[in-house]
Amino acid sequence: MAAMPAAARAMRAGLPRFGELAAPAHWRRVDVVSDLHLQASDPATLAAWQHYLQTTPADALFILGDLFEVWVGDDAIDDSSAGQPSFEARGCAALQAPAQRLAMYFMPGNRDFLAGPAFLAHCGITGLADPSVLVFGGQRILLSHGDRLCVDDVDYQRLRVQLRSARWQQRFLAQPLAMRREQARAMRQQSAARKLSGLSYADVDDLAAVAWLNAAAARTLIHGHTHRPAEHPLGGGLRRVVLSDWDAAARPARAQVLRLALTGAAAPGWERLALL
Repeated sequence: MAAMPAAARAMRAGLPRFGELAAPAHWRRVDVVSDLHLQASDPATLAAWQHYLQTTPADALFILGDLFEVWVGDDAIDDSSAGQPSFEARGCAALQAPAQRLAMYFMPGNRDFLAGPAFLAHCGITGLADPSVLVFGGQRILLSHGDRLCVDDVDYQRLRVQLRSARWQQRFLAQPLAMRREQARAMRQQSAARKLSGLSYADVDDLAAVAWLNAAAARTLIHGHTHRPAEHPLGGGLRRVVLSDWDAAARPARAQVLRLALTGAAAPGWERLALL
């Protein structure tokens, strides 16, 4: 089978509509995170996240998806069927007080794409389109979860289109909460089985990333999703910066923040902060 031409590969992810946010003049530090995958079975990562939120000196925080391992609907926040507040409620509670002192933005990922307006309002945070341009320190920085750019994972891209459709979401959310939780559990088991099988996951396509950057008039793309933290030069002064996932129970532990900081009139400096 002939290789797909480079131009066709670059455009296979499509050119989306870009959101845009101009940072207020008083912002000096901006933190960016993704892929915390918060879940009840991992209290250590939630504790690390809570400590970070309580102590960060940032003026703004951007969460680029997969804050939660799974999100089956905003009504899960009020679920007390187990005789205690749901994990979703506890996860939201961690955000509420910090959201009063720093600007906080959330972009849905492939695990928590059903987090909607009620979630945002409950936590006191602002939704962010995927992808979006952040204008900060005189630079245009493109932010994305990153899954849409993994164009070689054809099966996933087909599934993504289905799951993001209004029809599928309406039908899923119309089911009882317990049924939705069970379906999500089955999907997570399938995902875990694939990881154990040793099958590799497609990475972000650099040609598609360049196409997005050029369309957004940006020089840097920051994304998560792949769990492969690194910085990739893309030529012509373009680059993509990959965020780490979080796992406080891993050895070594992973809990990393990318901080963009202004010093004087200079362009933002970049620093990766390992919290654990």
